[in-house]
Amino acid sequence: MPKTHGEAESNKMLQLNKWLTIATVCCVMTIGVVQGKSEAAGMTDVRGHWAEQTISQMVQQGLLDGFPDGTFRPDDSVTADQFVKIVLLAFTDKYPNGERKWKSSFMQTLSASNQSILQQDYRDFTFKPNTVGYWAKPYLDLASDLHFISKGQFSDYKAMLKREDVAEILYYLLKETEYLEDEVYSLKAASQFGDLQSATARQQKFIGEAMTKGIMEGYPNGYFGVGRTVTRAEALQIIARLQTKSKRISVNSGSEAFIKVVPTKDGSYKKLVFPDQRMLQAYDVMEEAGKLRGSNYDLEETTLRLFRDAEAKGLAMSGATVDVRNSNEVSLWLDPQFITYGVTVHLENGTLARNTESIRKFTDFLFGYDADIFYRQFTDACERAAAKGVLETTTKQIGSYSVETRLEADGKTIIFSIIHS
Repeated sequence: MPKTHGEAESNKMLQLNKWLTIATVCCVMTIGVVQGKSEAAGMTDVRGHWAEQTISQMVQQGLLDGFPDGTFRPDDSVTADQFVKIVLLAFTDKYPNGERKWKSSFMQTLSASNQSILQQDYRDFTFKPNTVGYWAKPYLDLASDLHFISKGQFSDYKAMLKREDVAEILYYLLKETEYLEDEVYSLKAASQFGDLQSATARQQKFIGEAMTKGIMEGYPNGYFGVGRTVTRAEALQIIARLQTKSKRISVNSGSEAFIKVVPTKDGSYKKLVFPDQRMLQAYDVMEEAGKLRGSNYDLEETTLRLFRDAEAKGLAMSGATVDVRNSNEVSLWLDPQFITYGVTVHLENGTLARNTESIRKFTDFLFGYDADIFYRQFTDACERAAAKGVLETTTKQIGSYSVETRLEADGKTIIFSIIHS
């Protein structure tokens, strides 16, 4: 049936409305893309900059804003409080409504105590600056409570941040969220910087960590830039590497096969580079030797401590003095730097009886066919020291090892240093 004039006009209006709707949606989408691009990369002084792509990505994440005049000023120096803020925000996801939430991957890297701090003490944290008082206080308080910084670390958090200061923040941040690199190797790797010696020994440790982790690098002139301030662009490049491990600079240790991440005294972790496969295996055997004592042991870095019982372990772990903290019965230990193994015994009634199995597990691996020879020398020295309180320091060759036996001044602590000849 032919359409009436009214029906035809109605259909035209429906078609027009349909196309207007499509055009409006397309327009909104286009404006959104243009605005997003403009916000991130449209700043007049970013185009062509070496960090243009990184700046664009970081600005989109809301980590560091541009200025009202349309510039980003990538080569201006960043202040300490600004850097702490962007470090914290880098571990968050930003939602379309502007709200933020901690990344689940970040939460999983934290210790139980730090997770508790975020979930309880800072459950209402807004990720926003103070509107009354010092703007950065919320960020500095949180970073301090998470042990990323100490409140007295900088005398003025509004001061321009130096490169060695960034390395220090990274050191403690990585200690809480990842693990520390082998310090001996890190310092050796960082010695390539022509200006490393102008930093203090403490700063060199931080620089070595940041460099070996692949988060910071030097300049084309071979210098790290000690004393040089960090630019806004450099800060964002550092944050990008901190966020995404695939963006980090590969640093080849030359001994990747002999690396192990081990627990440290403060409950975090660090990477150790062992000199050879044998010492790496000895570490694993040492750990197994501890487990033979049930739960009456503690493994920290390269030292295994064996305790009389759970009560003695508890006292040592929470001891108020050095003597109490060192009140274990036996220590099995390694020294990767000097390629040395060792057994330290505190001579008390029942010490050997309780720990013989663990000691033999460790030393049998080291000496192999010569293990019985070592153990006879070991028990003889312990018996003579226990009976007389004195023992002559001796060095004897057992198989491929040189064994030094020494009694400490207290007359109760006997040390067997085992050095591969």
